[in-house]
Amino acid sequence: MSHEAYEPETPHLDFQGTTPYEDYVKADVLTHLQHLLSDDPGEMVFLVTTQVMELWFTCIVHEWETAAKALRNDDVPTAMDALKRSIRELEALNGSWTPLAQLTPQQFNSYRSSLGEGSGFQSAMYRRLEFLLGEKSASMLVPHRGSPRAYAELEKALHEPSLYDEVLRLLARRGHPVPQEVLNRDVSQRYEASPGVERVWADIYAGDEHDEPARLGEALTDVAELVWRWRNDHLVATRRAMGAKPGTGGSAGVAWLEKRARKNVFPELWTARSHV
Repeated sequence: MSHEAYEPETPHLDFQGTTPYEDYVKADVLTHLQHLLSDDPGEMVFLVTTQVMELWFTCIVHEWETAAKALRNDDVPTAMDALKRSIRELEALNGSWTPLAQLTPQQFNSYRSSLGEGSGFQSAMYRRLEFLLGEKSASMLVPHRGSPRAYAELEKALHEPSLYDEVLRLLARRGHPVPQEVLNRDVSQRYEASPGVERVWADIYAGDEHDEPARLGEALTDVAELVWRWRNDHLVATRRAMGAKPGTGGSAGVAWLEKRARKNVFPELWTARSHV
């Protein structure tokens, strides 16, 4: 009997043009976006890691925009599904720091000059992520004036309610006493903590932990914790690679990252726990 009888069936390999996989994933595009500007072999992992982070930002922004839209339509299950996906995506995003976490100053300096004035501070997709968290600032649009699409998307996100705004509006529609000044606030401004919102969350957490608002609060807390871990891991990696020197692109470097790491996302979800 021929040995061919025992061989697994060969998949279809002959395609006209590119493969269906390539048509869907665009792998050839992705794997040829790395244009190194130095001779240092370590630059490749820095560039790829940064590009991977941008892809995760894009995915997480999609999830939070999906959640915000669902909340606007009182569809909490769809919002919860999107938030839960984003939690796993944030874990993957945070894991992206691993290849860069132990960079020494000498290693980073070997290709740092290739960045020129480039800085992660200038990432348009990361800025959209921060806007969805309520960290709004019109000045953050300025670096993107030369990129019409990025500028338009950021301007739209600036003037739309954040994910947290939509959560608080949902709670108000369900009878929770969210202060009117919070509901009617200028959503293009940075969200500031409210004692009234803190009391709303304290009441929710004092009730049935299986109720929808409490489960929504915990999903948001998971998101907030992972965002804090992202910021802290960024701080530690930067401190290890360059100490307290100014960052690329004129940013304050570690000093700015330290300030960001101290700031809570969805602040009342944390402070309310002291009153339960």
